[in-house]
Amino acid sequence: MAEAPGVPYRTTGSTLLHPLSQRLGTPLDQVNFVACQLFALVAAFWFRIYLSPSNASSVVRHAFATLFGIYFAVFCFGWYSIHIFVLVMLSYGIMNMASIPNVHRYSFVVAMGYLTLCHISRIYIFNYGILTTDFSGPLMIITQKITTLAFQVHDGIGRQAEDLTAEQNRLAIKTRPSFLEHLSYLLNFMSVIAGPCSNFKDYIAFIEGRHVHMKLLEVNWKQKGYDRLPDPSPTGAVIYKLCITFVSLLLFLTLTKAYPVTYLVDSQFINNTPFLSRLGYLYIVMQASKPKYYFAWTLADAINNAAGYGFSGVDEQGNFHWDLLSNLNVWNIETATSFKMYIENWNIQTAAWLKRVCYDRAPWYPTALTFILSALWHGVYPGYYFTFITGILMTVASRAIRNNYRHYFLSSKPLKMIYDIVTWFVTQLAVCYTVAPFVMLAVEPTIRLYKPAVLNHCVGTQKHVAKSWEVCHRKLAARRAASLGLLPPATLCCPQQPAPAAQHRQQPEPDE
Repeated sequence: MAEAPGVPYRTTGSTLLHPLSQRLGTPLDQVNFVACQLFALVAAFWFRIYLSPSNASSVVRHAFATLFGIYFAVFCFGWYSIHIFVLVMLSYGIMNMASIPNVHRYSFVVAMGYLTLCHISRIYIFNYGILTTDFSGPLMIITQKITTLAFQVHDGIGRQAEDLTAEQNRLAIKTRPSFLEHLSYLLNFMSVIAGPCSNFKDYIAFIEGRHVHMKLLEVNWKQKGYDRLPDPSPTGAVIYKLCITFVSLLLFLTLTKAYPVTYLVDSQFINNTPFLSRLGYLYIVMQASKPKYYFAWTLADAINNAAGYGFSGVDEQGNFHWDLLSNLNVWNIETATSFKMYIENWNIQTAAWLKRVCYDRAPWYPTALTFILSALWHGVYPGYYFTFITGILMTVASRAIRNNYRHYFLSSKPLKMIYDIVTWFVTQLAVCYTVAPFVMLAVEPTIRLYKPAVLNHCVGTQKHVAKSWEVCHRKLAARRAASLGLLPPATLCCPQQPAPAAQHRQQPEPDE
């Protein structure tokens, strides 16, 4: 967000980089964020090389990750970071004092409640947060981790194994975490600023040096000609993700400023631009808003990989993959042919969190409850609720269309290609239409954007109804004419051509 002219940008974080912020013309909180993430990237390489499990104990690794995470939080958010630490301590108290049958409920209510109160205070007390540092991002990630940990502790201690799904059984935690483990999991420097959320068992395995080893044991390496387990390096994956990060940053600095979202609700643009042109510009604007997410999430993923965390296994060709913590798949997003496919590849770790704590556990209406929880977690901007309520309808509609019509296009490759092209086009426009309020945030611009689209839809509907009424009217007139002997009954098959009857009625009878 650019600085408002004549208004000094305020931040509660460090002002050390304020000269750089002024030189770049970039808000200080964004400069602090990027600086912390770049420093975290360097620290992650150092952490993997010099504090590897073979060189340092788990306690040292936990302590280092926690202390650096606390420093980054204070550097970026100053005294606002107190909210982060308060929620972490509250969650630890609940984890050790609440009964196992209720630990997940109390943790969920407290974490979501505290997050919501912070959202409300930052937005409505501080005027939509325009001049205040946005500390809600780390708080949102920590809320995910707190609830994930609480549910997995409840699964491991309070439920029988036969009552769990295969995934819940794999991730279940059999003992309550220690204080240091709790702090390290929630506040480690690799994910405290931008995430992503990971599972507690995976994180502890990483700290203890079992993370990569466990994945490698799933493969029979003797059949592949190895006499011992390989040692996969994340360097290639980190370089690849840093390239995506760099390209995303360039696109953000160029496209986002060239195509401002505010132009969508400009009165002159709305009144003088055809509907299809507005729809095309909406697509361009939504595309231009993506690079900042690609940048932040891919850089966060690279930081975890640089530390040696995020190894997901080996494919059939023997290639190593470092996408356990990846938050997006750019190719699948840009080529998605269904709403479901798009959602599954966007903010992947948040989608996994929603599935584990809500969708898989909801007694009824899991889709609707999951979208509602997602909206609450994101914040209290009205635009979020426009987006997620519309998302429910889009998901149901796309699922129904896919289930009822897709099989007709699978008989040949040309038909399948036509189906994919059409569904890609419709999916991309549907996503743009759905997420536009998410970007605009407030009610007024959202209504101004949606109003012309709704009016066009209503006009189209009215025209369809009018045409249907006209057809019915002609059919009734033809039936009446036929009953009076003025029209042959065969003409009833063609009510759209009532001209003979009209011509017949227009000619006066001799006796008139």
